[in-house]
Amino acid sequence: MPGPTTAKYHRVLLKLSGEALLGDRKFGISPDYTLYLAEEIKKIHDLGVEIGVVIGGGNIMRGAAVAEHGIERATADYMGMLAMVINALALQSQLESLGVPVRVQSAITIAEVAEPYIRRRAIHHLEKGYVVIFAAGTGNPFFTSDTAATLRAAEINADVILMGKNAVDGVYDADPRQVAGAKKFDSLQHHDLLDKRLGVMDATAAALAEERKMPIIVFDISQADAMVRAAKGEPIGTLVSSR
Repeated sequence: MPGPTTAKYHRVLLKLSGEALLGDRKFGISPDYTLYLAEEIKKIHDLGVEIGVVIGGGNIMRGAAVAEHGIERATADYMGMLAMVINALALQSQLESLGVPVRVQSAITIAEVAEPYIRRRAIHHLEKGYVVIFAAGTGNPFFTSDTAATLRAAEINADVILMGKNAVDGVYDADPRQVAGAKKFDSLQHHDLLDKRLGVMDATAAALAEERKMPIIVFDISQADAMVRAAKGEPIGTLVSSR
């Protein structure tokens, strides 16, 4: 079991895009970068923080993109869910190599590699010190991994969503990788995500976060110790809250 926490948040939901596992690749999974992510997660686990994780599947398969090429949308989205399971298993393996106890729970039944998602069992695992990776999104087509992250955060009563971005250190009024002089926001309210069309997460996820008054910290996952700083409540990235 982890020791006493020195973090601000007792239970967090970490949201990673599938692209977070790419590292310097253009497709698939970088074992080295996945190990780096596992090491960063271990740092907050060692603080005593209870951690749920949702990972997208965009490094392997995006359902919406595939659907544009003729595959029926619901089928394409299920294919994307399988990509999320692959990513979950990769992260699980790297966490276990560091001695971190992990459980993968899938919203679609794949009994040979993952437990089914059961809310009470997930909370029990968290209380026992396991990192719980929630795979396969919500288990329903037409919903993104952002919505899955917000839903799971609400279900496990997480204190905050830590949204790790790739080489972007917060929320901007435009993509800073494409627009010179884009303005960064240190703080926002939930309704700003919708009103300003900032693209941090999809509208369904943003509306649910606002309804649940779930704070969100958007930060650059590629910065070492950024996740620790976020978990400790230090000023980093962009804080999205209801006040």
